[in-house]
Amino acid sequence: MMVSLFVQSILLLAAEPTLSSRVLDGLFDDTFAGIYRLSPFDWALLIPYFSILAILSVYGVHRYETIRRYRKYRKNLLHAAPQRFRQLPPVTVQLPLYNERYVVERLLEEVVKLDYPRELLQIQVLDDSTDETHAFTQRLCNEYAAAGFPIEYRHRTNRHGFKAGALQEGLETATGELLAIFDADFIPPRDFLRRTVDYFADPEVGVVQTRWTYLNKEFNILTEVEAMLLDGHFVLEHGARCGSGLFFNFNGTAGILRRKMIDDAGGWQHETLTEDSDLSYRAQLNGWRFVYVPDIECPSELPIETYGFQVQQARWAKGLTQVALKLLPRVLKAKLPLRVKAEAFMHLTPNISYPLMLIVSMLMLPVMIVRFYMGVFQMVLIDFPLIVASFWSISAFYLYAQKVLFPKTWWKSIAFLPMLMAAGVALTVSNAKGVIEALLGIQTSFARTAKYAIGVQGRKVKPPAYRRKSGILPYIELAIGSYFIYMVWFAIETLNYLAVPFLMLFVCGYCWAGISTLYEEYRDKLQWQRARKLAEV
Repeated sequence: MMVSLFVQSILLLAAEPTLSSRVLDGLFDDTFAGIYRLSPFDWALLIPYFSILAILSVYGVHRYETIRRYRKYRKNLLHAAPQRFRQLPPVTVQLPLYNERYVVERLLEEVVKLDYPRELLQIQVLDDSTDETHAFTQRLCNEYAAAGFPIEYRHRTNRHGFKAGALQEGLETATGELLAIFDADFIPPRDFLRRTVDYFADPEVGVVQTRWTYLNKEFNILTEVEAMLLDGHFVLEHGARCGSGLFFNFNGTAGILRRKMIDDAGGWQHETLTEDSDLSYRAQLNGWRFVYVPDIECPSELPIETYGFQVQQARWAKGLTQVALKLLPRVLKAKLPLRVKAEAFMHLTPNISYPLMLIVSMLMLPVMIVRFYMGVFQMVLIDFPLIVASFWSISAFYLYAQKVLFPKTWWKSIAFLPMLMAAGVALTVSNAKGVIEALLGIQTSFARTAKYAIGVQGRKVKPPAYRRKSGILPYIELAIGSYFIYMVWFAIETLNYLAVPFLMLFVCGYCWAGISTLYEEYRDKLQWQRARKLAEV
């Protein structure tokens, strides 16, 4: 209703310029008359609501700045290694595993194909598995070792330090000056080492990170959305930060690190769930230079289930917040350019938006009721800039990343924008929980995201041990989704039709998260029961 009146007023001004002064006076009078009628309780709702939106808008404006910085500095990424080794350095490939029965065979098949002199190569399988993956992987490693491949199998009976602990213990027997790390669901290209090691001929380079691509991007709508989210990170965030000389992070896999850098930075530490970002910031504070090479692609597998996606994202959100609490004070006190400090702050703190979004969600209905009695001009003064900063920036950010990667077909991604927005909403509860735990200092175990070697087609029956229980989470999401359904009804009743599409994103996001998680758990349970019955026959 407010926007409708505003548009009508603009059209009237265009048609009858002589009425401009009178119409504008009326708009201002109506607006401020509505503001004057607000009670202290109304202000108690509006002030935190718009304050939170203002904070969220800061991160939205930062997305525009990231696009600008990428466009300005992207040419700095298009370069080969400036010099080459006369004699190649020894390299250790580390493969951290935990209960990855379905993908470990594929991983080992690809790693042993790496094009690098065998006398300079060591492959470490760092297995923390507690299921049949242990015996299966050990047998595979023994077979490859017997065939002459330089492979070493290490199995821990505890998960002390989780992935960080496994990597740190692997250093005890690592022979390489450089260490390439691949998670279980990655498939390193055969020429990966040949194309990355020469960057380390520069003694200041500590890390070379490559770009992830996705084996199962087209599996379902969720994987399409996940790919867009990760493309935004790898294309624009990494590209803008690396290209302009700012701090950025090693992503924990599909990269190669200098052993000396790891030791100099204090080794792998496990106070946080994102040990890769933790090490990255400690190393860059010590003066090590990181290189991002987007032209080198490393295929990986995306989570195919909603709850698996939520678990992965919640771990990253909590871990990055832990890194912020641990290292931001040190970053801000360091003798660094202000722009480096500012970008580090924006990089490490964006997940605070998730608990803030929960608060906004709870305030939205009472604020809608209060603002029903206000004038229309505040839509232009407050709402429109916030919408441009907060929501339009998301569309611009991820579409531009697709345009960079797929200049001829990027426009097809427009159809996935509503789902992308809804997926962001679907992460709100789980990510907010992770961030709050980080702020309160609550430690939790490293929750892996199970993978099943699934491509575009095909689905494996998952045993119960591979299905994480979602608990009460989907019911909370369905309750919040119902709350937003009521808000949609209220918006229609009060003729505030412009709010309906915006509110429907929240309805779809929360309901999608809750319903799909419950459906996937029920489906997998039935599939497992049928598989057991067939095995018994």
